[in-house]
Formats: sequence, structure tokens, C-alpha cells
Amino acid sequence: MLGVQLAELLDGDPPGVAEALDLVTGFDDALAFGFARLGEDRVAALAAMAGAFAGSPLGDRLGEAAGKVAAGSIADEHLTALAGGRTALFGAVHDALLDRLDTALGRTRAPWEEAPAAASPGNENLLSGCRSWLRELAIAGWRGVDHDLVTASGQVVEALLAEPGLRRPAVLLDGLAAELRASSPIATMDRLPVRRWADLWTRALLLSQGSGGAGSASTVSGRLLILGVDVHEHATAVQMQVHGILEPTGGGPSRLVRTGVAAGKTDTIVGPAVWRLLHRHPVLLGALAEHRSLDVRDLTLLDSGDLVWQDGQASVGEPVDAFAMARVQLAGAVAPAVPPLDRHPVRIAEPVLLEGYKKGADDTLDLGGNRLTVDVDRIPACGPLTAKLVAASSACIGLVRWDGGRWLLQPLAVQTKVKQETVEVHTGDWALGPTDPKVVKAMAKDGDAVAILRERAGRLLRK
Repeated sequence: MLGVQLAELLDGDPPGVAEALDLVTGFDDALAFGFARLGEDRVAALAAMAGAFAGSPLGDRLGEAAGKVAAGSIADEHLTALAGGRTALFGAVHDALLDRLDTALGRTRAPWEEAPAAASPGNENLLSGCRSWLRELAIAGWRGVDHDLVTASGQVVEALLAEPGLRRPAVLLDGLAAELRASSPIATMDRLPVRRWADLWTRALLLSQGSGGAGSASTVSGRLLILGVDVHEHATAVQMQVHGILEPTGGGPSRLVRTGVAAGKTDTIVGPAVWRLLHRHPVLLGALAEHRSLDVRDLTLLDSGDLVWQDGQASVGEPVDAFAMARVQLAGAVAPAVPPLDRHPVRIAEPVLLEGYKKGADDTLDLGGNRLTVDVDRIPACGPLTAKLVAASSACIGLVRWDGGRWLLQPLAVQTKVKQETVEVHTGDWALGPTDPKVVKAMAKDGDAVAILRERAGRLLRK
């Protein structure tokens, strides 16, 4: 991916993107203020969003919903219609941006194929309770949320978690409630994460209608060639999302896939220690640390490109040079389709190979006159990769993202010179433990947080 390919990508957004995002911003502002007390400007914002769909299948329903909410008649079906309109706007923005990226990369993408309608998960009373709480949030607005309203979610979440088929809305609702609780008192906050909370509210509301947008799944075997690993770390959880290329057994085109493993954690477990939380996946961790391929057998592959990982159905293969493999195979690998509810611009994360660039100013890479910003905040602390190594590198495997109105590069691996020798540095190099003597010494001095917590937990269980 060279500067010439990036020229169109970095030269402004596709037509209509700014206007669509302005409509979303107007809706989000109204939601933050609370639908119970909309002023003229916020009523106009809802009407403008509904007007953007005039002549479309959503036009009449959105028009009615905007009018009813403005008049103070706030029913579940009206909120669901508005949430659907907001999601459709983001979907259009996502599609325009992703199409431009695919064009720049020359990447082929599989079409989305809706699976046959699944049976209703049932428990309509539980989903109704979910919608009821979300409706109360919309009526109050974010600054109107108090302790009692957040606490009211507890019974709903507990009931949803008890039903395996409702785990997605349950976890989402639980997460939103936790963020609201941690931010209390919200009324005194200087700045609200309006876009993020509106995203969570919208997705939860659509999931409570059974709008999962599920695609089909297939069983695959073959060789998985790892490009890199993206680390998602939170105070209470960590996920390692591995991006790679699957060469299916029996032939057929190679496919871009990703697979992830996750574990719960506490906020005291940070840095390289987080890898120890994933000890139940030694095959995957070994492949990451040793730069090897994986031979997988009968794993489930979703249409979204997500490979459902089962460590017992994989074995470590031969060593693989990720950069050599990316040069040969990345351009021809078929990218997965994007599920309907995942069509949001911030979810764009496409693997790319960059070479022949120079260090630019302010955390940018200069690719023949086109500058791409490096998202240094996404470089994890659990691996050896650093912003300094990225700046000094000659080649980089990373994820191209779109966030905050611009394209960004999240590095996953680099080729750079250390003591006049060209080396590769990957985010997953310490998956089996750090190899830097200084880091090993520091961890030994601080103690093994994971072992200490496990020992304490064992003592509590024995009592």
C-alpha cells in the first residue's frame, strides 16, 4: 500500500459523509438532552434526520416517530424507528468509506448474505424489560440519569444473563449501565461521551428487537497465517483479536479472517502480565510468540470473517515471515462481508502492509507526499512494540481505521533496525512471556500479580 494508492483515500471524505454525520450529531444531542424536554432546535434535528429518509422504506415510519417523540408520545416502536434511522446513516457512511478503502487497496470483498430468519429467542418479557429501561434513559437524557435509574437495570441484566440466547443484549446493557454508574454524578460532568453512549443505546435497542442481522456460518479447515494481533484491554477484561489469512484445505481463494480469545481481569493486571490470563489457549499463544502458522481443523467461520477459536482444534505449524507472506498474499485475499449492525465507521479495521515510507512529523508516516497518522494510543503495553520503533521502521503491518473524522494506522508489527540488524517486532512477541531482560527483571521485582490473585482466590474458595 503506497502513497499513490493512498492519495484518493486521504484526499477528503466521500460526498455526503459530513452531512450524514451532522444528522447523527443532531440526534445524539437530542438523546443526551432527553426526549422529555426537547426544544425547537432538537425537534428540528429529529425532523431533519427523518427527512433524510423521505422516499425510502424508512421514510414514513421515521417521520411518524419524529413527530410523536416531539409531541411527547414516546413509545418503544418510535424509539426503535429512530434507532434504525441512526444505524442506517452510520451504515451508509461506513459503506462509502470502506468502498473507498477497498478501491485504494484493490481488495475484493465478499457480499453479505442474510441467513434464514432464526427462531425468536423467546422471553419477550425480558426483552420488553430491556426496552423499558432504554426508554427511560431516552426520556431522561444522559444528564438526567441518576443512581436510581442506573440501579433499575440490575434486575433486567441479571434476568437476561440467565438466558444464553440473550447474552449479547445482556452484556451490552450491563456495560452501558456500568459506564453510567462509573460516571455518576453525570449532571456534573464537564464533557459527556455522547457519541459512544448513543452507539451503545442504539445497538442495545435494536438487539432487544431480535435485530441481530445474523449471517451464515461454515466449517473450515486449513492453514492460518498470522498477520498480527490487536489487543483490546479494559479494566475488567482483555481480548486478543488475531488477524490473519486462511488458506482453506482443498483449494479455493485465501480469506482474510480474524479470531479472538478473551478473559476477565482486574485493573491491577497490566502490561505483559495480561497474557497469562489467556493460559487456556497455549496453541494460539505459541504461534503468536514464535511467528508460526496454525493448522486448524473444523473451526466455525462466520460470514463476518470471525473464526470461532477452539485451541484443541489447532496445532502449531511452520515458522512464517509475516512480512514476506503479506507481500505475496495480502492483496489477493478476499475480505469478509460486514454484518448489518457492525456497519459503523469506527469498526473499520483493515489489515495492510506499508513499505517505503519515511517518518513524518507528529506521529505520521510520509508515503510519497501523503501522510497517514499513526494511532500510537492503540499500541499495547503488553508487547515490545513502541511508537519509537514504528517511527524508525522501514515496513509495517497494521490496521487502517477511521476515527475522529480521519484515517489512522494502528501498527501490529514492524521491520526495523536494531544495532544495524533488521529485526521484526510484533505486538504478540511476548505472548509466552517477555523476552526483554529489563522487563523480566521489573516484573520479578513487582511480583506476579496473576499468581497472587489466583492464590488469594483459591484461599477464599477453600474457606
